[in-house]
Amino acid sequence: MLKGKVAVVTGSTSGIGLGIAAGLAGQGADIVLNGFGDPAAIASLRQSLAERHGVRVLHHGADMTRPEQIADLIAQATRELGRVDVLVNNAGIQHVAKVQDFPAEKWEAIIAINLSAAFYATKAVLPQMLERGWGRIVNIASAHGLVASAEKSAYVAAKHGLVGFTKVVALETATTGVTCNAICPGWVLTPLVQQQIDDRAAREGIPVEQAKRELLAEKQPSLAFVTPEQIAGMVVFLCSPAADQIRGQALAIDGGWTAQ
Repeated sequence: MLKGKVAVVTGSTSGIGLGIAAGLAGQGADIVLNGFGDPAAIASLRQSLAERHGVRVLHHGADMTRPEQIADLIAQATRELGRVDVLVNNAGIQHVAKVQDFPAEKWEAIIAINLSAAFYATKAVLPQMLERGWGRIVNIASAHGLVASAEKSAYVAAKHGLVGFTKVVALETATTGVTCNAICPGWVLTPLVQQQIDDRAAREGIPVEQAKRELLAEKQPSLAFVTPEQIAGMVVFLCSPAADQIRGQALAIDGGWTAQ
């Protein structure tokens, strides 16, 4: 379905972003990966995706806190692959602390990576999408873009902001072939979430598996983790003609979390 299209996925050397990149590659899109990691491991990842799906795969190590590097990510993708048709703003970080204890530098970093980076990438890519009359911008928000949890002030603020930003871009492109939507996953067993589980187990002196069950039971009625593949499937759907009139939506994939 996406043969001849080019997709940039931020924060895609692991976790949700890698799952999305693989899903788009599976539909024939050329891929630009972004993220930190061991250069040899990233080279192997590129080769594996390219060979498995018969697509071109690049990597750009843009730091998502640096607007000029984000602009260069889009510029290099356009220069080397000819265009950018799909942008998935996925990069994100987390820190947990009460507001009065929240380190200022963590607040700034979370807002920069989880929210501002999406603005800078979207700003860079929109002109060419509008010129061609087709584009898909998908922002990976969170259930925390719709509801809040204690001790996650920066993350919740950033993800709520991302949902709002999604709506504005959708309104500004409403009469064009460019759409902008957000996906709001619940708990996905990524390294980010695994760290929270490990911290909980250590703090409470309980087994990791018990900490995992308790984490799900607090928020996610399905008692099952969302998978990166399920999120990738939604991204692929949003790139399809069936989604042409889905605009400015925050689509929850959360095992019932926000239905409560």
